[in-house]
Amino acid sequence: MTSETITAAASGTWRLGDLAVRRIGFGAMRLTHLADGSPTDRERVVSVLRRAVELGVNHIDTASFYFSPSRSANELINRALAPYAEDLVITTKVGPGRDYAGEWWWATPEQLRGQVEENLRQLGRDHLDVVNLRVKRRETTGSIAEHFGALAELRTAGLIRHLGVSNVRPDHLAEARAIAPVVCVQNPYGIGSPAEDHAFLDACGQQGIAFVPFFAIAGAGKEAGVVTEEAGPVRAVAEAHGVSEAQVRLAWTLNRGPHVLAIPGTGNPDHLVENIATGTLRLSPEEIALLSAV
Repeated sequence: MTSETITAAASGTWRLGDLAVRRIGFGAMRLTHLADGSPTDRERVVSVLRRAVELGVNHIDTASFYFSPSRSANELINRALAPYAEDLVITTKVGPGRDYAGEWWWATPEQLRGQVEENLRQLGRDHLDVVNLRVKRRETTGSIAEHFGALAELRTAGLIRHLGVSNVRPDHLAEARAIAPVVCVQNPYGIGSPAEDHAFLDACGQQGIAFVPFFAIAGAGKEAGVVTEEAGPVRAVAEAHGVSEAQVRLAWTLNRGPHVLAIPGTGNPDHLVENIATGTLRLSPEEIALLSAV
């Protein structure tokens, strides 16, 4: 793969409501600190953001709780990219919050407006393109109607353009859709996910809803990053194509349907180029079957 000349356009497009986005986007979680917790280089990550947009990325996923003692992802995005390009879609999420000591808390429905306004302030915008309601524990969370209803009211008020849900079950999605249109589901997903997650991804496609996996590259490593011991089939397919294991994981995920949007995050300019180049990586049916069996 000659990744130097490949842009995000190679991955194709999908629509979040009336907003057309390229299927390879950019996740902002890695902008503030490295996997080991050490701070990122501010100028380097600003240059990575600008390079991402230069390479055709027009979908950035962020949150006001992506911050470290010395960095804020939203404010880095603002610094790097404002004034924003007309076609740039910035997606954020609310529900979780962190105090300045880093301790987590979860918003009540009444507190969601404050979280939305904090994202607006940090990003320097008068509305948010897409806001996902992040659920605390999808296995045990009950009704999300009150929280999602509060966001629907903010959408009606013009603070939010489109709504999504994150870390949810199919019944959560159905509950949300009964209140207001849902343009995306953002859930953990990748090679090795259980059968019910595959089925949920397929169901989103049938409903015309974007499925946006997080931890698609990291897998079981989650916030800590990629596990050092890759599954044998992932390594074998990567070697056959002369690409990285991360690229194979992204390519397999994108292959799951045209409604699947990738949001790999990095503060490394070389990894950024590799991630975007994945839009041209084509896996054979045999390779897809091999990876799906992991």
